[in-house]
Amino acid sequence: MRPLTRRQLLALGAVGAGATAAGGAGLWLTTGNGPGYTGGKDLAEPQVLASRDGVLELDLTAAPARVRVGEREASVQAFNGSLPGPTLRARAGDTIRVTMRNGLQAPTNLHVHGLHVSPQGNSDNPFVSIDPGGSFDYEFALPGDHPPGTYWYHPHRHGHVAGQVAAGLYGAIVVEDSDPVPVTRDRVLVVSDLSLDASGNLAEVDQMQQMMGREGELVLVNGQLRPQLRAAPGERERWRLINACPSRYLRLGLEGQGVRLLSRDLGRLPIPEDVTEVVLAPGNRIELLVETRQGASALTAAPVDRGNMNGMMGGAMRGANVPGGDPVELLTLAVSGSADADPGPVPEGRPLRDLRNEPVIAARTLDFAMGMNGNMGRGMGNGQGARMAFTINGREFDPERLDESVAAGTVEEWILTNSSPMDHPIHLHVWPMQIVQDGDRDVTEPKWQDVVNVPARSKVKVRVAFDDFAGRTVIHCHILDHEDQGMMATVQAR
Repeated sequence: MRPLTRRQLLALGAVGAGATAAGGAGLWLTTGNGPGYTGGKDLAEPQVLASRDGVLELDLTAAPARVRVGEREASVQAFNGSLPGPTLRARAGDTIRVTMRNGLQAPTNLHVHGLHVSPQGNSDNPFVSIDPGGSFDYEFALPGDHPPGTYWYHPHRHGHVAGQVAAGLYGAIVVEDSDPVPVTRDRVLVVSDLSLDASGNLAEVDQMQQMMGREGELVLVNGQLRPQLRAAPGERERWRLINACPSRYLRLGLEGQGVRLLSRDLGRLPIPEDVTEVVLAPGNRIELLVETRQGASALTAAPVDRGNMNGMMGGAMRGANVPGGDPVELLTLAVSGSADADPGPVPEGRPLRDLRNEPVIAARTLDFAMGMNGNMGRGMGNGQGARMAFTINGREFDPERLDESVAAGTVEEWILTNSSPMDHPIHLHVWPMQIVQDGDRDVTEPKWQDVVNVPARSKVKVRVAFDDFAGRTVIHCHILDHEDQGMMATVQAR
């Protein structure tokens, strides 16, 4: 097992405090590269709140919380005092009612990321603002044909999103399959990151970290460091993985076990695909079928190069999560014992809708850019008060302005261009996007996502069916610091 770096151990208070422990879970001295945190505690999953008779009702309070991270206490922000918050399980056609209470010192709200529900009123409305001490009653009505899959919830109050998600405010949503997949067990795995100071409080974030998009020093699964899973050979597990990090990309790999991709963001693939690694941008989700063999394995997240700011800041300012660093071990899986019975075949999923076979009513281009005072590549110059601007089509976010107006019930083709030197994962609320061209490469099979990564100096062509709902919502970069600093635009379906 790869040990944590000295920087990570400092954040945990394990270096400089004379902390060593022997055996079991805890801190110990390795014979390799110095001290490391072994993890070793069994994976814990959040409380599950499931719908009954078509309705799920719950109270959800966002407030400061004291939780255990590794071997120390940490001050975070959490939903209902849990890191992550409770997992919500519902079915297509259900209604989810949430009384959201704000116990924070800043305004907040709630976004049900990826759910195809109304953006208006008290549904998935990003323009709602809940003041400190206040509350708001949400109601999310899922259509009867809502795709099954793994979704999540988090705050979306502009200007506070990155800080509140980084502090611990997130949780999973599962929309159940109408045709269940036979598995031995179904696991929800929420991946997040955070940085703590020597007192266990959330570390301060400087301007450069905000410009790059912050990445926490500690990478957690369900709020734990390197939890362990146990299984017998021949089992099939369903792993629902959510990238709840504000900026970190995850290149996931699990050696030694059979791994198939069942779903990405929403719905199910018609036939699961064999994979050796999968990249998740911030906000993405995947579902894996893990077919166990003998031995021990680690789920790792290898570094991803998400670009740099060379030429903009007068020097080499690379993204934090870049090739050359060590992979992060997220969890370990120990497989032992006698072989279990075959769980049976995986039923085929429904064919995915292909918008390439449908008429396109309109086409438009959205350019995602960043630069000093909005001027790409000019550097800081000699002026005073220069600042980084994050824009869509040259404009920073204004909640009072209408940026894009579409006709409800139509299909449009959007070209998402990235004129900046860093990747931007683009999230459109309410309506998922079908990727039809990635750079210069046509995508031959329907590929649906609600977060689409647009590489630096590149473009992605998508089609969007503005079905079912009218109303006003947003499209934005899901590097949440970039969104908070202006890389968001309003979209209204009429």
